[in-house]
Amino acid sequence: MDEKKKLVSKIIDYVEVNLSAPERLNVEEIARHAGYSRFHLNRMFSEVTGCTIHRYVKERRLSEAARKLIMEEDSISRIAQVALYQSQQAFTLEFKKVYGCTPMTYRKARINREIRRKEVIVNHSISGRCAA
Repeated sequence: MDEKKKLVSKIIDYVEVNLSAPERLNVEEIARHAGYSRFHLNRMFSEVTGCTIHRYVKERRLSEAARKLIMEEDSISRIAQVALYQSQQAFTLEFKKVYGCTPMTYRKARINREIRRKEVIVNHSISGRCAA
């Protein structure tokens, strides 16, 4: 693995460990941790991933929020707060841009899809057509 990819992997690991720590996930802090200038680090990160560090962190927080919407019962406002959005409205607008629907619609659709999938599995098993 070349040096740029190793560095990007190190940055991604750092982001994952510190995803809920806002003070550690700004480009300046990540650059300090990696030992590079923020401009150089961002340029290398963009070359390897196709996006900036800031965008990567933002999208990871949104994907974690999406996971929480279907896996946890926290309110949408609480999930928005944990994802470090200033308001539920700001969270909803950004979520809709990325996922194409509101967080509530996403939560309902994913839960309903999972319930239907489980019903199909149960019905399939009861009818004796499941592979043993």
